[in-house]
Amino acid sequence: MEGDRIRIRCLNKLFRALIVVFTLLQCAVNPSLSLGFKNISSEGVVRCFEREREALLAFKHGLVDHYHLLSSWGREEHKQDCCKWVGVHCSNRTNHVTQLHLGWYSLQGKMMSPKLLELQHLKYLDLSSINFNGTRLPYFIGSLSNLRHLDLSDASFGGRFPSQVGNLTHLQYLDLTWNDFNGVENLNSWLPRLSSLTYLDLSSTNLSNVHDWLETVSKLPKLTNLTLWGCGLPSPVIHSSTLFNINSSKSLAHVDLSNNQCTSPSIYLWLSNYNASLVHLDLFNNSLTGLIPSVLENLTSLVYLDLSYNKIDAVNPHSFSSLCSLQELYLGNNSLSGQFSEFVQMLSTCVHNSLESLYLFNNHLFGSIPNLSHFSSLKVLSLFRNQLSGTIPESIGQLSNLQQIDLSMNALEGVVSESIGQLSNLEYMDLSMNALEGVVSESHFSNLSRLTYLDLSSNLLVLNFSSNWVPPFKLRYIYLGSCKMGPYFPKWLQTQNEYSYLDISDAGIVDILPSWFWDTTRDVTFISLSNNQIGEMFANSTMNFTNYPIVQLSSNQIEGPIPSTLSHASYLDLSNNNISGSISILCEAYRSLMFLNLSSNNLSGELPECLTHFDHLVMLDLSYNAFSGKIPSTVGSLYQMETLKLRSNRFIGELPSSFKSCTNLKVIDVGYNELSGPIPKWLGVSIQKLVVLMLSSNHFNGSMPSELCRLTNIQNLDVSANNISGTIPKCLSNFTVLAQKGNSSRTIHHSYQREDTSYMIGYMDDATFIWKGRMYSYKNTLGLVKRIDFSRNRLTGQIPIEITYLVGLISLNLSRNGLTGELPAKIGKLQELEILDLSRNQMDGKIPTSLARIDRLSVLDLSYNNFIGKIPTGTQLQSFDPSNYAGNPQLCGPPLQNMCDDQQVTVISSNEEEKDELITWGFYVSMALGFIVGFWGVCGSLIFIKQWRYSYIRFLNVLDDWLYVRVISIKRHFN
Repeated sequence: MEGDRIRIRCLNKLFRALIVVFTLLQCAVNPSLSLGFKNISSEGVVRCFEREREALLAFKHGLVDHYHLLSSWGREEHKQDCCKWVGVHCSNRTNHVTQLHLGWYSLQGKMMSPKLLELQHLKYLDLSSINFNGTRLPYFIGSLSNLRHLDLSDASFGGRFPSQVGNLTHLQYLDLTWNDFNGVENLNSWLPRLSSLTYLDLSSTNLSNVHDWLETVSKLPKLTNLTLWGCGLPSPVIHSSTLFNINSSKSLAHVDLSNNQCTSPSIYLWLSNYNASLVHLDLFNNSLTGLIPSVLENLTSLVYLDLSYNKIDAVNPHSFSSLCSLQELYLGNNSLSGQFSEFVQMLSTCVHNSLESLYLFNNHLFGSIPNLSHFSSLKVLSLFRNQLSGTIPESIGQLSNLQQIDLSMNALEGVVSESIGQLSNLEYMDLSMNALEGVVSESHFSNLSRLTYLDLSSNLLVLNFSSNWVPPFKLRYIYLGSCKMGPYFPKWLQTQNEYSYLDISDAGIVDILPSWFWDTTRDVTFISLSNNQIGEMFANSTMNFTNYPIVQLSSNQIEGPIPSTLSHASYLDLSNNNISGSISILCEAYRSLMFLNLSSNNLSGELPECLTHFDHLVMLDLSYNAFSGKIPSTVGSLYQMETLKLRSNRFIGELPSSFKSCTNLKVIDVGYNELSGPIPKWLGVSIQKLVVLMLSSNHFNGSMPSELCRLTNIQNLDVSANNISGTIPKCLSNFTVLAQKGNSSRTIHHSYQREDTSYMIGYMDDATFIWKGRMYSYKNTLGLVKRIDFSRNRLTGQIPIEITYLVGLISLNLSRNGLTGELPAKIGKLQELEILDLSRNQMDGKIPTSLARIDRLSVLDLSYNNFIGKIPTGTQLQSFDPSNYAGNPQLCGPPLQNMCDDQQVTVISSNEEEKDELITWGFYVSMALGFIVGFWGVCGSLIFIKQWRYSYIRFLNVLDDWLYVRVISIKRHFN
């Protein structure tokens, strides 16, 4: 809902811009015309008072008018009458300026001239949306004593709010929203003096420390509209002895306290004061908890009630019993539980005739959908993301006024009732993500002539329409993913040429795209035909999209070259097809691309130099093709790129140094190629946003550069199967994310927007790697995978102890190297570790006992090393197969067959405890000896040797005298 408010605000600004354009057109047609306000003065008569004209010109001097919208304001002879100026209105009786409307124009403010005080007859002042860039609102505003209407919304005033506004005792309308005032929170010093106020809007003003806000606004006896949206309001402190005895309003009709911190249900108690007048109540997103109290039943005039996005878990059976005027009820995104049918019974009989919108989405309601036919006025029914089950009742079809129905993400089953087709007023239908099955035919849509939104996706439905069916509707949104409608391409879509979104993925289509298809997509924003068996795209046809759409055609059987039809797409996914040839065709027309996925095709040849022209490209995936040659340095000029995947091709040579310019890269995967040379140092120096770096199965050589340790955001580092030598850098502890437990989102998500599009585009990264012995692809949980794989290289030396600081690691693979020395004793600190593979190295020493304390360990391979002694006893290490310890002839104990003898067990246990444990038996002996020597060596001597005792007391006396003299001396010095 907060997003809706921001969109409304943007629409308001768009409307204002249109007003500006209209004003300019009017001026062009008739420059002398007084725009926006009626003026009845006779020809040639100047009604404007000179001092008021000069005041207005001084005020104009403090504004920046880029579009010359105030060109009618001036001292020229033909501009003398200020009553004809744009935005100025004068009294027809006194000729004084009474209204100043500047809130609909794109102006900027430098200052407010004090000359404005000359307009002492001013009653209406609208400066909304004038950007004053944090300028302080002058205190003299409180001297415009005749003001009735003051609108400063979205004017970007800053500084301390002038309490002199409280002097405007005739003020009826005050709007201060979307400013940056300080000091407004001292409400009690100025607000109660506005005794004539009927409309108050302080939205987005910080009132988080104003605990008496409720008592303050209650002192406004004529208030009818109160809006305090997004003010951070704390729970009110209600003192019944004062709050209910003050001269508060008896006609409060509209209250909006949404997006605050009013957690206390005592707010309902205050609202019960207005049982006869309150019409609109909005408490959206306030963290209200517990029960909706029965006191709500006293609000008998209520038409609109929004309690959504709170933590309400129950409803008093009488809460809605008297709300006979209620039309809109929002209870979505709470914790309501119980039978949905029981909730329906709580709605009184009189509500049945008035209720038009019922929003109960994202709760815990369960059971079947009862008969709702008695809700004769119902237009919107939103029940998505609950736990409803059973079938969709035929009584739904009797709701003749229903315009929107959303039952998605429940557990509904059975067939879709044909009675839905009788909802002649239905505009929005969403039944997605249920377990609905059966056949949907033309009769289901027979009377749905107003339908614009249809979502039946993620069910088990079969759409069976005749080839010549002409639907009675024109859809804007078509979501039919996983609904079977093949094998032929659905011909009825030819009549739907107004849609913006089309999803018919996984629809069982085994066909070519008909020639008419692209003629229906000119204004499309989203197309998904993925997971079908579409075999031909009509590559020679052209289609100039107007919206730079998202086009998903992955997992089909498209053959031949890249189709030029899609040249104006901004998001193009052609992965998992049979596309062949070169990608040079991209150079000609695909300059609008932001996302390009051509992975898993049969493309070949070298990458063209023209990729440098793809200024908007954010994601490029050419994996699993047959590209060859060197990676062109021009790829490094794609400065906005965040994901680059060239996996499983035949690229040779080194990584071009121009990549260092791609500082936004988060994912690089060039694994399974034939790249060579050292791992570049600039990877860690220049591309520090990297989260995933995959260099596996190439021919990289040299040592592991310590500069890689600067990749503080890295989560997935794979340099396996190369020719890397030298030691493992000790600076691995600088991997900040790997050194933290948790704190990761499930996905690695990107979102971006082109300047010439009005919508956001997003995608989730995926990555493929060996996990627990098998090759897996991760996408929905890639952000949770934290791994390091240095296996199959020529690394030597010891495993640095710093690796034990990476407490967030889930997988560590150092196998098939030449590592020596002992396993760090503190390896047990890696409590998140699920996979540890150290096999086929030359490590020795005992297995640390701390390893047995990693209870999440599911894969462990220590085979073919030189470990000795007993395998530590614990809940984990004995559960692994003996083959995981093979090739260590001096290891003993379960699960191995060779058991340790008693002497060996004693020695090993003693050594392990000495090395791995802080507190040992020797520690306690040392502590006792230290106490005896320390205490009795000093105190015992003073007790038993009289001469020492006297000397010690004399020393204390001398020290006391010396300290006393020093203190007195210092005190006198300062005095």
